[in-house]
Amino acid sequence: MKLLNFQAIGVIKTPFKTIGEMPIQPSGGKGVEGRIEILAQYTEGLEDLDGFSHIIVLYHFHQTRKYELKVIPFMDDKLRGVFATRAPKRPNPIGFSVVRLNKIENNILFVQDIDILNDTPVLDIKPFIPDVDSPEVDKLGWLEGLSDKMKHKKSDNRFYHEE
Repeated sequence: MKLLNFQAIGVIKTPFKTIGEMPIQPSGGKGVEGRIEILAQYTEGLEDLDGFSHIIVLYHFHQTRKYELKVIPFMDDKLRGVFATRAPKRPNPIGFSVVRLNKIENNILFVQDIDILNDTPVLDIKPFIPDVDSPEVDKLGWLEGLSDKMKHKKSDNRFYHEE
C-alpha cells in the first residue's frame, strides 16, 4: 500500500485542556464554544462555508500513540473491534465531529457543540448536509439504547497518553 501523507490545515481551540474534561461526543459538548484556526494559506477555501449551520470537522487524534484492534469503548465494559467503536486508538487516528458553525472571521471559524481536545490538528472541514449525511438508521449495534447516555459521558485516559 502507498504511504499517505496528510498535513494539518489548522488547529482547534477549545476549553478542554485535559482528556478528562472532554465529552466523548459532540452531543455532550452542547453549548460549548470553540474556534478552528485555519492556516492563512487555506483562508480562500473557506469561501461560502458561512452558508451552512453545521460542519464536519476531521482531525488527528494527536494524543494517541499506538492502535489496538480490540478496545473497551467508553460506553461498554467488553472488548469490541475498533471499527465498531469511535475509539481514538485506530490504525489511522482520525476523528470527526459535527459542530455548529456560528460565524467565520477571516481564517477563524467560531463553532459550538464541540467535544475536541484543545490544540488538536485539523485535517479537513466539510459542510454537513442532513439529507446526505443523516440516513435513516435501522440498527445501532452494541450501542442500542446507549446513545442518549453519551451526552453525559466524559472521556478518560484509556485511549490517550497525556504529555
